[in-house]
Amino acid sequence: MTACATMPDSGDVQAVKGANAGDSQVRVYAVAPRDNAEPDEIVDGFLEAMTSDDPGFATARKYLTSAAARSWKPEQSITVLTTAPDREQADRNADPDNQGRAYPLSGRKIATVDARHAYQPISPADYVQAIHVVQQPAANGKGKEWRIDSLPPGLVLGEADFLRNYRSVNKYYFASGEDWVVADPVYIRQRQDPVTRMDPVTQTVKALLEGPTNWLKPAVDSSFLSGTELREGVTTLTPDDQSTLRVPLNAKADRAGGDACRRMAAQLLFTLGDLTSVRVEQVELLGSGDRSLCRLGKGQAAEFAAVRDTGREENPYFVDEHGKLMALMAGAKEAVAPVEVPGPLGKGTVQLGSVAVDRGETRAAGVGSGGRELYVSSITTEQEAAPAILRSKAARPQDRLSAPSWDGRGDLWVADRDPAGPKLWMVPDGTGTPVEVRTPWLDDGARIESLRVSADGVRIALVVTRGERTTLQIGRVQRQTSGDEPVVSVLDLQPAAPRMESVTAVSWAGPSRLVVVGKEAGGVQQIRYLQTDGSTSATSVLPGLNGVTSVAAPHTDKAFVVADSGNDGIVRLVPGSNWQPVVKVGASPVYPG
Repeated sequence: MTACATMPDSGDVQAVKGANAGDSQVRVYAVAPRDNAEPDEIVDGFLEAMTSDDPGFATARKYLTSAAARSWKPEQSITVLTTAPDREQADRNADPDNQGRAYPLSGRKIATVDARHAYQPISPADYVQAIHVVQQPAANGKGKEWRIDSLPPGLVLGEADFLRNYRSVNKYYFASGEDWVVADPVYIRQRQDPVTRMDPVTQTVKALLEGPTNWLKPAVDSSFLSGTELREGVTTLTPDDQSTLRVPLNAKADRAGGDACRRMAAQLLFTLGDLTSVRVEQVELLGSGDRSLCRLGKGQAAEFAAVRDTGREENPYFVDEHGKLMALMAGAKEAVAPVEVPGPLGKGTVQLGSVAVDRGETRAAGVGSGGRELYVSSITTEQEAAPAILRSKAARPQDRLSAPSWDGRGDLWVADRDPAGPKLWMVPDGTGTPVEVRTPWLDDGARIESLRVSADGVRIALVVTRGERTTLQIGRVQRQTSGDEPVVSVLDLQPAAPRMESVTAVSWAGPSRLVVVGKEAGGVQQIRYLQTDGSTSATSVLPGLNGVTSVAAPHTDKAFVVADSGNDGIVRLVPGSNWQPVVKVGASPVYPG
C-alpha cells in the first residue's frame, strides 16, 4: 500500500490554541482531572472544561477546591477574548512558603456578556488575570491533590469557543407607549444550558420574561406583568404537530387581561421567530392549572410589527447625475433602467445631494446639492416644490446637513454639522416644527457624519467623528412631552463596531442588524453585517468592493443590497451573486427609511 501523504519527521513543535472557527456542530466534552495531576494540568484542564456543555459545569468544578466550586458562578458573566486565554508558567519564587502557585492568564479582551445575556463589545484591550492553585487532601484521604482556589469571575472564552457555544437571538418588547415591537439582541446557549438545563427555546422564553437588557429598558415596555415566570421545573418547550407552542406560566400571569395577553403572546411569537431550529406558528399561554389564557397566531401578531409586510419588495432609490430622485425596481432579476419618481424631487426642480424615502414610499426628504436646505415632497403625486423646512448656516458644504432618515413613526431626522453649533434635528411627521434633539455627548467635540434611524424609532445608528477616529455608535431614542412640546433625546451611545478603525457608512438591514462599511486596523475597506450590540461572525463579510461611500440594505432579505462605489457608480448585490453595476453615475442609494 502507498500513502498519499507522509507524516513529517522533523521541524519545530508548535503549540496549537483553541479552534479558529466557531463551528456550532463541534462539541467539547469535559474530562475530569486525573489522580496526582500536576498543577499545570489542573489549570489547562479547567480552561478546557469551561468550553464544554457539561451539565452544571460539574466536571469543571472538580478542578476547584470545595469553597471555590461553591462560589464560582459561570452564569453571571462571560469574558470574550480574541483567542483562548494564554496560560503562562507559574512563578514559583512568588510563593516562597510553597502554599500554592499563581498562573497568569492573558489575551485580548473584545467583549463581555452580562447576567442578562447582553453582549457588550469593547475596543480590543489587554486581559490580565490569574488562576491560583493549592494543594488539598485527596478525596480518598491518601496524599494531596492540586486544586484551583482562586479564579476570574464567570466564564473566560476565546471568540471561537464563544460562537460555538452561544448564539444571538432577538427578544422583542414594545416601544414605550406604542403598538409595535423593538428587537433586543441577547446570547443564549446553542444547546442545553449547563446551569438551568433548559433547551434553546426555553432559554429564549426565560430571557424574554426576565425583561429587556439594561441599555434598552428605558425606551421599551414589556406586557408581561412583574414577576411573571415560566412555571417551576419547565426546562423543555416543544411545538405540537400544529406548530403551536404552549407556554406554562406561574400564577402572576393569571391577572393578565385579554389585550395584555395578546401583547404577551405577540412578544413571544416575534422572539421565537428568530429561532430557525423550531417552527412556531401559534402560541398559547397557560396559567394556573393549565388554564388557557389566550392564543395568538403569526398572522394576528403581524399588526405589532415595526415594518408591516406588504407582500411586495422594497424599492431602492438614489440621486442621479442631474440631482434628481430615481427609483430602482427591486423585483427585477437583471439590472434595469431606473425610473423617475413623480414630484419636484424627481423632476429636478430641487437639485439634490442626498435623500431619504419614508417607510410608506409616499414622501421623500432631500438635502440640496450644497447641503444647506432640507426639503420634503410627495413622490406619488405631482406638486409644486415646498419651501425648505430646515437650513444650515455652516460656511462649508461638508459642514452642513447630513443625509436625512425617516423612522417608522413618520418622523424625519437630520444632523447639522456646523462647527459653530452642531445639532441633531427631528421633524415631527416630516412637516412639523423641527425639534432640536438633546445630545449631551455632542458637547465633547463629537461630529455626526451620518445617521440612520431604526424602523421602530427607538434606536439610531450614528457615524461619529471624535478627533481623528470615525466610529459607529448606537444611541437610544427617548421621547417625553413637556407641556405641549415634545422632548426627544439620544442617550447612552454604545459602540457597534469597536474593532473597526474607521467607519464610512451604515444602513439598517433588519430589526437588529446593520450593514457597515469600514476598515479594521491595518486592513482594507470591507462591507459586513453586524448586530446592533456589536457582535459579528466570520460569515458576515460581504464580497469586496472598492471605494464605497454609502450603502443601503432592505429590511428583509427579499431584495438586494445597493452601494455607491465611486468609480463604478451605483451597484447592487443579489444574494448568492457578486456586485453588479446598475448606473454609472449616481449617489446616495437608500431603501425606505
